[in-house]
Amino acid sequence: MWLPFKDWEGPVGTFDWPIRLDSMDGERSLHLDALVDTGSSCTSAPAGLLHELGVVPKVKVRMELADGRTAIYDMGEARATVSGRSAITWVTFGDDDARPLLGAHTLQGLLLTVDPWKHEVVPTPYLLR
Repeated sequence: MWLPFKDWEGPVGTFDWPIRLDSMDGERSLHLDALVDTGSSCTSAPAGLLHELGVVPKVKVRMELADGRTAIYDMGEARATVSGRSAITWVTFGDDDARPLLGAHTLQGLLLTVDPWKHEVVPTPYLLR
């Protein structure tokens, strides 16, 4: 039976997932629903929230945006916890009106991957070949 494309329920590349960011001293935490986007290299959150959390900008990085433009953003370090796994990761100081993003670098650092069919973040093993 032929179904029009709009009725196809295939995998979706983005969805929301909870993430906790902690300050490096462990004194403050931030709980966010982040857009999981494997096409995004970095995890980002609104700059104002990261400053409140105590994240210190350490480097400036030129990034390509979804619309093809480039912009320079500050990056710092925070502890990210996703699906019970925790590690220090780079976070980008995003625009204050931007949605938080959970990017590929953080997912890989936490040994997590995306199941696009179930819209879940799931464990993945280390590979050594």
